Amino acid sequence: MPVTERPAEAAPARPDDLVAVPVRHWGQWTAAVVAVLGLVGLVGSLAKNPNLKWDVVGHYLFADLIFDGLFTTLWLTAAAMAVGLGLGTLVAVMRLSTNPVLYGLSTGFVWLFRGTPLLVQILFWGYAAALYKHLMIGIPFTTVTFVEFDTNSLLPASVAALLALGLNEAAYASEIVRAGIQSVDPGQTEAAHSLGMKPALTMRRIVLPQAMRVIIPPMGNETINMLKTTAYVSVIAAHDLMSNIQDVYNQNYQIIPLLVVAALWYLALVTVLSVPQAWLERRYGRGTARAGHVSPLRRMLTGLPGLLPTTRERKG
Repeated sequence: MPVTERPAEAAPARPDDLVAVPVRHWGQWTAAVVAVLGLVGLVGSLAKNPNLKWDVVGHYLFADLIFDGLFTTLWLTAAAMAVGLGLGTLVAVMRLSTNPVLYGLSTGFVWLFRGTPLLVQILFWGYAAALYKHLMIGIPFTTVTFVEFDTNSLLPASVAALLALGLNEAAYASEIVRAGIQSVDPGQTEAAHSLGMKPALTMRRIVLPQAMRVIIPPMGNETINMLKTTAYVSVIAAHDLMSNIQDVYNQNYQIIPLLVVAALWYLALVTVLSVPQAWLERRYGRGTARAGHVSPLRRMLTGLPGLLPTTRERKG
């Protein structure tokens, strides 16, 4: 009997031989095209609008008065965040204390400065002399006075602005720091105490470094928000960027062009601040899912051929 040979089985396809067909998201591309066309139309309309007076914008964009206001805005931002973060950390620790007096004082502080509008607080500190013409240090409920200050001399507009911004920020920063501290496993504190570490040392060396992973992202947003919030101090003429802009357009009535100057500088400063914020988030987010976060700009460029390597190309 003749033997019939069985056909050879086809060899399994190797992964390199498979052809991946990407899914076409036509709806997303259509929406992207419509959005880009709308943006181009808006930019073109603004560029051709004679009311913007780009010559005026160019004249004042790098004026000395603008740079003086920028300097005040930057130091107010840095100083207010330093005051807010330092005082906020102290208030957060007090709110976590078992001492009812410390807890009550810290809770009242947060309730007061978080519960009233920042603009009201700025005006209050700016016009504090209307409440107390002189500030005195002495023995309470007596006429004995050791030191006396004139309120207007002690609280000029810049100091009043710093107090308002710093104290208001402390109320919000305390809640961010408290949330970060509470996110750390209590077992870490118990283990440190079992090794003989004091509470203050435990907080500084064990708890706070781990809490930074939770604290850094919202505090970065608070810093950016503080930069823009400094514009409020223009109501007490603190000589910040917005104050100087207002002084100029109150004289030449070029309101829209000078507001464009202010907007351009705020956008530039916020863009610069976003870079260290992203770096700090990646640094303190190591070992978590957030560490692999890719910026929207990089995601867009990765999707365009030839601009950035894909994940597979980087690994290869």
